[in-house]
Order: sequence, then C-alpha cells, then structure tokens
Amino acid sequence: MGQMCWKQGQAKNTYGTGCFLLYNTGTAMVQSNHGLLTTIAFKMGPNAPVIYALEGSIAIAGAAIKWLRDNLQVLNSMSELTHFEGLTGRNDIVFVPAFSGLYAPYWRKDARSVICGLTFDTTKENLIQSTLEAVCFQTRDILEAMNQDCGIPLTKLLVDGGMTVNKYVMQMQADFCGIPVVRPLMTETTALGAAMAAGSADGINVWNLKTIQPVPSDTFLPTISEDERDIKYSNWKKAIKRSLGWDLAAAKKEQIQKPTNLLSIVPGSIFVMTAISLLLSSQYLK
Repeated sequence: MGQMCWKQGQAKNTYGTGCFLLYNTGTAMVQSNHGLLTTIAFKMGPNAPVIYALEGSIAIAGAAIKWLRDNLQVLNSMSELTHFEGLTGRNDIVFVPAFSGLYAPYWRKDARSVICGLTFDTTKENLIQSTLEAVCFQTRDILEAMNQDCGIPLTKLLVDGGMTVNKYVMQMQADFCGIPVVRPLMTETTALGAAMAAGSADGINVWNLKTIQPVPSDTFLPTISEDERDIKYSNWKKAIKRSLGWDLAAAKKEQIQKPTNLLSIVPGSIFVMTAISLLLSSQYLK
C-alpha cells in the first residue's frame, strides 16, 4: 500500500533485518512453480476484488550487517554503513549469509553461510561489500522466480526500509537486477501503507486512494554491462551451491517441498501473524 503497488506487474522490496518482496498479480491467484508463496495483497472494501501477490522472503539482510559488527567487530556502529561507497577495485569475495538456511526461492534448511574467494589481500571492506552484495543477489534470486512465474518481466523495483538510505546499496541493486530501482524519500512506507488503508476505510474516509499522489522518490538506473552483471551473478550461484548440505542433520531430513506445499516450511511466526490479520480483515468486512 505505502509503495502504491496497486497495479498488476508491480513489485516492491522492504529491506530490514530480512527482506520481503511482493509482486502484484492482480485478481489472479498465481501458484508458484519456483519457490514463492501465494498471498493476499489487499482488498479495499467489501465490494472490491481481492488482489493477490507472490511473496518471497529473505531471512538475512540487515542481520548480516549486525553479525559483522557484533561477532567480527568489522564495524563499530551500524551508522558507518550510511556513507559506505564500496571499493574502487574489484571485489571477488562472495558471501552467502545462510546462518539459518536459505528461504525463497531455495527453501534449504541444510544450507549454511560460506565466504568464497578469500585471499591474503582480503580486507574488512571486502567483507562489508560482499555482505551488501549478498542482499542484492538474494533479491535478484526472488525477482528471477517472480518473472518466471508471471511471465511479465519487471520494469522497475520499488524499495523501502532501513537499508535503502544507503545510495550505494540501491545503485548496486539496480546494477545486479538490470532494472531501475525507485526509492521514496520517506523510506518507511510500510507504516504509511497501514495509515492509508485505515484512513480510506468505509466510515472513516480520511483519504481517497484514487487521488493520493506518489511519494517523491529517487531513481537508480543500471550502470554496468550485461556481461559484467551475468558474471557476478554466476559467481553468486556457484557460492549458493557450495552453501548447501553443510548441516548434515538437516540434510538427512531435507525433502524438497512442492511449491504448493511451501506453507509447511514458512516460519511459524509469519504464518500466525498472517492468519490473525486475515481473520481480523474478514470480521471487519462482514
């Protein structure tokens, strides 16, 4: 809501401790064949149609930065990242932050974190950059799955959340995905969306969603070549393969779930909160 992804084919990503991507599929309940979840995006009123979405979640995003600070003491404070502008040379380090396995689109409980490409020249700046790159690569993984499921390639990605204050990360996201990234000047649009939904409810009508103007935003355009993008993503996929099967106990129990059965491996807290939200919504719309 806050990102105003009201049209079919629009998608947003919220960057926080983890990442949560939603792709508006309109009134069609698209069943994913590529590791995504089918969910309700919104229903604006008792007579309005239900709008569905595909959802992909990333377990570790900002949490990996916290790990660098607290466990490795690579950072003194999270605020240091606000002005981090990356390395001037190449960074061949690839970090897969699978501390508790991999979520969408892989759903592998047996995966564990790996850092590939270390040399004697590796610095803490390399680790910081590879951690930020991991967030962008995981986002591309999910966007690739969304494009395959929907058959309509995204033309832009709307973003919000704490990590989006870093211009370097947003530029890197545009480079890795090959599409524009649109960042609102007010980055906490999740709260805005809740306010918009409440303010436009029947009997309140503080806002008219049809006349609300989009939040002012910055747009980051891709700046690297397609060849460079593909090489970097290929290295990421190699690192993903190396992260699988490290938790032997989980590997023995691992059974690849069909996309329609993904609900059974969604974290309990996400399922409970979603169920409560849907219950409250159904009671309100009666």
